[in-house]
Amino acid sequence: MRIGLAYNEKPDAHDASDAYAEWDDPSTIDAVDQALSLFGTVVRLEADEFFPQKLSLARPDVVFNMAEGLHGPCRESHVPALCEYLNIPYTGSDPLTLALTLHKGRTKEILAYRGVPTAPFRVIDTVADLERLPLPFPLFVKPVAEGSGKGVFINNLCENPAQLAERVPFLLDRYSQPVIVETYLPGPEFTVAILGNNGDVRCLPIVAFDFATLPRGAPPVYGYEAKWIWDTPEHPLAIFQCPPTGVTESLCRETERVALDAYRALGCRDWCRIDVRVDRFGVPNVVELNPLPGIIPDPAMNSCFPKAARVAGYTYDGLIQEVIRIAWRRITGRDVGAQHAAPLPTPAALSA
Repeated sequence: MRIGLAYNEKPDAHDASDAYAEWDDPSTIDAVDQALSLFGTVVRLEADEFFPQKLSLARPDVVFNMAEGLHGPCRESHVPALCEYLNIPYTGSDPLTLALTLHKGRTKEILAYRGVPTAPFRVIDTVADLERLPLPFPLFVKPVAEGSGKGVFINNLCENPAQLAERVPFLLDRYSQPVIVETYLPGPEFTVAILGNNGDVRCLPIVAFDFATLPRGAPPVYGYEAKWIWDTPEHPLAIFQCPPTGVTESLCRETERVALDAYRALGCRDWCRIDVRVDRFGVPNVVELNPLPGIIPDPAMNSCFPKAARVAGYTYDGLIQEVIRIAWRRITGRDVGAQHAAPLPTPAALSA
């Protein structure tokens, strides 16, 4: 089998901004390449401006897609759209789902229509849209189509109109896209890693956020500062708990149910990580979906999907290989490389 690996690699030069926060380090790309090599030859296909030609010439049997894209609010959908154009199978969600989930406003509209709890919100295109905003404070604001903590700063939590009037113009100008304003959810936050399709969709152990580990005075927000500034190899931020402690079984099960409902509502395939936060009534609300989840291989780094997978009994290689198996089964109805593959874990922690 020839497996195409579609990716975006962070530039070598240090960039103090968050421009490339979504792209992957070489170590992650190398680790995924190694894991995929179990099934055959891996062909690296960097998703740059030459990607269409490279994909057409390579003609892999399947593409493992971890590319975040280059330009525009639909950038995450470009690689799978090109794969479909060339009739090349690929892992993960289709172009429609990737475009919708990157746009937080469109995501929340679908969730609300399907009855999946999500915080009340408005999408702000211009500063004038802030007039007569029918949402009570506190509010949280962020760019409508970014990921990996881009544009999510600790001072995006607005307690009053003056703070809102300062943050929204800043974000509109800096990211050149609409801003989503939503009711702040004061309860605990979780992220749920999901694998599978159709009748075989399962949650890995829930990851909880321990905001007490943030610097003194910081609001309980896992944003850009927590992901990329405060959390360093020298001083890792022990913010994740997996499995969570001090959380009731009923809240865990309800969080899983809401995440699975969101997975199905947006048409996710193969895998996705879903962020959930509890409102003031104790109800888990979906914050956003990440169908191209971060998969940093180093256990010392805070990467939620691999962390949940390790607790479930997967090695890093095993997780990546499981995604290929799930995708290939969806595409062909058959297992891939079963005669060469290591046995899959069957941990009790996996939820049906």
